[in-house]
Amino acid sequence: MGSTRKYNDTVREDLQNDAEFRRALLSEVFGCMASGDVETGKSVLRTYINGTIGFVKLGEALGKSPKSLMRMLSPAGNPHIRNFFEIVAYLQQREGAVFEVIHKVAA
Repeated sequence: MGSTRKYNDTVREDLQNDAEFRRALLSEVFGCMASGDVETGKSVLRTYINGTIGFVKLGEALGKSPKSLMRMLSPAGNPHIRNFFEIVAYLQQREGAVFEVIHKVAA
């Protein structure tokens, strides 16, 4: 049987090499949060951070402790909305992307 790569290694490589994949994953964070799936949104955001900038560099950029950021986005974490959007705004700026929320009302 041939060797297999770990899922996290594959995702990390894709995040480092594919700007479209990075933007799609970051967009998924917004979609999850907007639909009320906070746990999945935090999980996807952790995956994005771990595969790109890392918590140490993110903490330096935001003037926050990396451990505090990791706790905020842990399964038991409950980040203040200000902290969450500060993280996301920085990542959008770093990615060179602007995400929009379009609200559609079902008829």
